[in-house]
Amino acid sequence: MRKFNIRKVLDGLTAGSSSAAQQQPQQHPPGTREPEVQETLQSEHFQLCKTVRHGFPYQPSALAFDPVQKILAVGTQTGALRLFGRPGVECYCQHESGAAVIQLEFLINEGALVSALADDTLHLWNLRQKRPAILHSLKFCRERVTFCHLPFQSKWLYVGTERGNIHIVNVESFTLSGYVIMWNKAIELSSKSHPGPVVHISDNPMDEGKLLIGFESGTVVLWDLKSKKADYRYTYDEAIHSVAWHHEGKQFICSHSDGTLTIWNVRSPAKPVQTITPHGKQLKDGKKPEPCKPILKVEFKTTRSGEPFIILSGGLSYDTVGRRPCLTVMHGKSTAVLEMDYSIVDFLTLCETPYPNDFQEPYAVVVLLEKDLVLIDLAQNGYPIFENPYPLSIHESPVTCCEYFADCPVDLIPALYSVGARQKRQGYSKKEWPINGGNWGLGAQSYPEIIITGHADGSVKFWDASAITLQVLYKLKTSKVFEKSRNKDDRPNTDIVDEDPYAIQIISWCPESRMLCIAGVSAHVIIYRFSKQEVITEVIPMLEVRLLYEINDVESPEGDQAPPLPTPVGGANPQPIPPQSHPSTSSSSSDGLRDNVPCLKVKSSPLKQSPGYQTELVIQLVWVGGEPPQQITSLAINSSYGLVVFGNCNGIAMVDYLQKAVLLNLGTIELYGSSDPYRREPRSPRKSRQPSGAGLCDISEGTVVPEDRCKSPTSGSSSPHNSDDEQKMNNFIEKVKTKSRKFSKMVASDIAKMSRKLSLPTDLKPDLDIKDNSFSRSRSSSVTSIDKESREAISALHFCETFTRKADSSPSPCLWVGTTLGTVLVIALNLPPGGEQRLLQPVIVSPSGTILRLKGAILRMAFLDTTGCLVPPAYESWREPNIPEEKDEKEKLKKRRPVSVSPSSSQEMSENQYAVICSEKQAKVISLPTQNCAYKQNVTETSFVLRGDIVALSNSICLACFCANGHIMTFSLPSLRPLLDVYYLPLTNMRIARTFCFTNNGQALYLVSPTEIQRLTYSQETCENLQLEKHPRGRRRGVSPSISLALGALKA
Repeated sequence: MRKFNIRKVLDGLTAGSSSAAQQQPQQHPPGTREPEVQETLQSEHFQLCKTVRHGFPYQPSALAFDPVQKILAVGTQTGALRLFGRPGVECYCQHESGAAVIQLEFLINEGALVSALADDTLHLWNLRQKRPAILHSLKFCRERVTFCHLPFQSKWLYVGTERGNIHIVNVESFTLSGYVIMWNKAIELSSKSHPGPVVHISDNPMDEGKLLIGFESGTVVLWDLKSKKADYRYTYDEAIHSVAWHHEGKQFICSHSDGTLTIWNVRSPAKPVQTITPHGKQLKDGKKPEPCKPILKVEFKTTRSGEPFIILSGGLSYDTVGRRPCLTVMHGKSTAVLEMDYSIVDFLTLCETPYPNDFQEPYAVVVLLEKDLVLIDLAQNGYPIFENPYPLSIHESPVTCCEYFADCPVDLIPALYSVGARQKRQGYSKKEWPINGGNWGLGAQSYPEIIITGHADGSVKFWDASAITLQVLYKLKTSKVFEKSRNKDDRPNTDIVDEDPYAIQIISWCPESRMLCIAGVSAHVIIYRFSKQEVITEVIPMLEVRLLYEINDVESPEGDQAPPLPTPVGGANPQPIPPQSHPSTSSSSSDGLRDNVPCLKVKSSPLKQSPGYQTELVIQLVWVGGEPPQQITSLAINSSYGLVVFGNCNGIAMVDYLQKAVLLNLGTIELYGSSDPYRREPRSPRKSRQPSGAGLCDISEGTVVPEDRCKSPTSGSSSPHNSDDEQKMNNFIEKVKTKSRKFSKMVASDIAKMSRKLSLPTDLKPDLDIKDNSFSRSRSSSVTSIDKESREAISALHFCETFTRKADSSPSPCLWVGTTLGTVLVIALNLPPGGEQRLLQPVIVSPSGTILRLKGAILRMAFLDTTGCLVPPAYESWREPNIPEEKDEKEKLKKRRPVSVSPSSSQEMSENQYAVICSEKQAKVISLPTQNCAYKQNVTETSFVLRGDIVALSNSICLACFCANGHIMTFSLPSLRPLLDVYYLPLTNMRIARTFCFTNNGQALYLVSPTEIQRLTYSQETCENLQLEKHPRGRRRGVSPSISLALGALKA
């Protein structure tokens, strides 16, 4: 038995990293010595190449199947070619021209494929080598190619053209044979006009010397190849779309533009023996049925034991307006109409034999839809569909954000799989997936990888991405906690977004504790815990936060009275929390403007929560003075501290999700205190009202902060509305700039459609209105500096255990905050002891006064110890939260032991750390606690960084950046030496910018089309592994799945 292999195609750039060496050298100020960190990463450790493409082929246009090798091929309008074998075995290739694939023809059981493209080229692909490649190409210059036919076990490829001619190509040499069937010879005097393009070619199953040619106008010709003349001509007054033979070669069937099928005897060309209108209403008096929509394709398949199958697409009556596309299966006297979710691109009937002159014995139909691939079981009653094992549902709802985690805890994937297995639909065919060609290449990658996708409908999907495959593990629907609006009148508050009010913008996930936090487009944040037990939540815990610092000139709803701070719910009581009443019924200002109303309404009825991710807390920003809340631009959760923090262009809020309390609610300006580097003057007099937050302004390093002003509201502090506070508020008014922010609904909608904070220059925003500066400071000269400063948004958040001030002798828990103006501020966290005390005592939050500056918006922060190893944030290991009731509740609390994984806790207190900060323009390594800049690297001068990640590779750490100009760069840490600089792909749309992410072990991904994820590697070792195929025993094997074509002898 001969074997041939299809390998993954590394179709990306494999450019080396030599260009990185030309980058400017890293800088460090005079007088500071280089840290004594042994760096092991060198330029030769890096190489960039694409690894695998997952998802449904975007804009599919052609379909083919090898019935012996059981391999499916799909071509697309962008010239892509995808091959599918057994589950987990896929291959992606690309035609260089990018022209649409109009037809695919397998050389059955030969490990080869012919593709016909819209630019009138034919290509012969060799699938027998480890990297599929084009062996030969043929270009038609004077005629447009419309149809191809390659008979089974034949070396002749028949090519029909728009002019009605047929050329014959020798497949072995891929050259024209010189034999041409001219249209006028084919039809002769049967028609006075041109018959139109060739729409069908096939050979008689019993005689390969007889060729059936279908012309668009309705003429069909049976051509004798030997005598070079037509045997019969068949004419019908309706245009032809497709033709199919009966296996005995005595009859064929045509599908027409009026929704009819005509069955012809080969030797009776005068008229069809039967005319069928499958979906036409049969009229009385023997009149012709009413015309229907065109039948785009028909297949005629026979069985030994019963009636033949006639399978067709289209042909519905014109009065079925709004009806979904259908596939019709006619078998004997029964007709089944199978509705599809999307338009049908093509379909093929899978049969037991590849021989056209034998009983076909059809067992399944593969239907290629516009956005799905469906396989129908013909052998079971009701024609159930097979459960699709390929990861083709990435786009089930449009992807709005993406995160990638390599080297996850080993128990995570089984845990997610076990809860996800319960979500599977029922009613699938009981048979195994029949497209089962190819074999898995043995891989060396054994570490668990997880991809998380957030979607426009509010769903979050977890995917097992280990060993460069993709399999959905679990789907979470975040919209379940909200009331669904039944009509437009029911949802006056959601007009911040015209559609998709639940769309996911940001995902923050802690793999060790399994805590999940999402931020949605309607300015909502939901925190989830993972549980294997089903629970019923009587009341969904929720908080509403009024986050603003720029006050409108409108009257406040309370006149001169200060609005209260966001009311925490539940106090220190860990029991289920009563719902916060929605102020939407009564909260509107004197002029009718909406105020204190969230965009979405949380369900008030009990919520059944299945095993998996279960809602811990819902946080919503509220409308202020008739203006919707600004969308959340950054988010972070820490399971060890029990805190979640988020920010937008107004400010920052921190929530204790264990005590269900707001700890911090500050405008961005207020974070600076008296250290604000910008002169921000008020533009208009501010109404007397409570500043947005706990009044933590004018605090610089060394200032004593009154404890009761920083405590969580559970601490029982007195009301903030006393005369002391009023005096401070008046001082505050004189220092803080105010500006009316009356966004039109159009601009608010534009903001909503941008599903993640991106700090793009206005001239590089392809999908955004120039007026929308809320997520990025404009770099245009027309915007004043005050305008730019007023747009300062929170762009990065990082919980850590490090040195908060220069004078600190030991690390302590803190939050590092990055803004779009390039400022990094540090907030100190004073946490109560663990166990029961954690739920009773307040978390104290205070600004440290530490301020650092970089060029460009801050994107990412991380910390290294003295040896250059990454210091990950502290986390709490996962424990089942819903323990059986018979166990004491206090036992559950005692078990809560936060795990600090910071190496500094076990090292001597005098040892320092390094903060790595990456902005849109540059990267800095700051020595702590001295706060000296040890290293600085200007990443880009002419562009800006879209994504920066600090990642592990080859037992070391590096900074990986993706720039808007298409460059992927890596830098060593802590010295920021350039290691790789490769031009990969320019920012052509917001989708790439929104979804690009790096992760450990040299992996990265982005959404290459609305339906597909492209994974790539920047690791030299992985690139080499992917290109290896077979190795002597004891050496590393390749990690790429391949399609091994087991080409065996066929039965005669």
